[in-house]
Amino acid sequence: MNKNKSLSSAQFPNNCSRRNFMHGSAAVLSTMIIAPKLVRGAEANSKLSLGLIGCGGRGTWIADLFMKNGGYEIAACADYFQDKVDAFGQKFNIDPSRRYTGLNCHKKMVESKLDAVAIISPPYFHPEQAAAAVEAGKHVYLAKPIAVDVPGCKSIDESGKKATEKKLAFLIDFQTRANQFYQEAVKRVHEGAIGNITFSEACYQCGALNIRATPGTPEARLRNWPFDIALSGDIIVEQNIHTLDVMNWIFQKPPINVFGSGGRKVRLEAGDCWDHFGLIYQYDNGVPVVFNSKQYNDGAGEHDKGIVVNVFGSLGRVETKYGGKVMILGKNFYAGGATGDIYKEGAVNNIATFHKQITSGAISNTTVEPSVQSNMIAIMGRTAAYQHKLVTWDELKNSTEKLDPKLDGLKS
Repeated sequence: MNKNKSLSSAQFPNNCSRRNFMHGSAAVLSTMIIAPKLVRGAEANSKLSLGLIGCGGRGTWIADLFMKNGGYEIAACADYFQDKVDAFGQKFNIDPSRRYTGLNCHKKMVESKLDAVAIISPPYFHPEQAAAAVEAGKHVYLAKPIAVDVPGCKSIDESGKKATEKKLAFLIDFQTRANQFYQEAVKRVHEGAIGNITFSEACYQCGALNIRATPGTPEARLRNWPFDIALSGDIIVEQNIHTLDVMNWIFQKPPINVFGSGGRKVRLEAGDCWDHFGLIYQYDNGVPVVFNSKQYNDGAGEHDKGIVVNVFGSLGRVETKYGGKVMILGKNFYAGGATGDIYKEGAVNNIATFHKQITSGAISNTTVEPSVQSNMIAIMGRTAAYQHKLVTWDELKNSTEKLDPKLDGLKS
């Protein structure tokens, strides 16, 4: 499937320009040596054999980072579209026999000789593809969001647990959790640096997405998947999850309930996704989090917005901005630092961690549980906005609703 993140500039503040992040400097990690007998089918000093699902813009970009790490070889690729796998295969010298297409492209790929699989496809497909990879004995590197509905989240949770039982690495790629300034700031908050939390505000303000195919056919719908609720989970799940994951990281628990609204008033050119949300998440002890997001051009620019979480407490506040400054103000001041290249550096760090887990045999898979919870918090907010009612955590976690991608007309 085509996980073409170049469809979206929505992850980036300051006009949401991915190019600013792409051109930023990041250290290229040196070749990592694989310990003997720790990787199935790999000898000492060999590289991990990686297959990648989702050969679009982000898939190609992250494959470059896997190669620059030095500890991987890209041995297979899979995507619904033939043109995508061929372009990807030519770039990474993949034999045509190991380029897989169709809705079930992942099935043949995971059964081939590989050490690991990177899943960079549209979110709807993540649960099925991750489960198949783990069942086939492959280590899994999974892009966020992990799923578009609660049953999908539970499937990822099960796959993560099964991976641990089988001594397989299962890593979910959130860049913020791999950043040193976010890590230190959140650690200090957990140690009491801002005192008792009183309230919080969070936002994800960004510009419009680009359409890649003229709407009207099943294939165009798949190419334009970020505009489709069932394929992407809507903007609150597919993009806003970055902010909600930081919120969840700081609070270390799900909210009690959420209510709010939103709609589709500006971004009408394709699909059915909304273009704005406004919510209030309520935590225990009377702590509210006011959240808002947009994904359209308003002519005002994004200079003072972006991907932001600010948490206020009795002793100060923590301020975080993806691509901006992370710091703590107040009695226990922490200068923090700038996170301008976090999009690339976070992925580089996660790719290195994934390699280390596999080659050392230290399979902790600690990214799974918080990622499942953050994804469900995003779905919780989407549900409240869609239904225009208060939704509780207990109600949401028992949901059996599955989104229907309506894949009729697409080749298997």
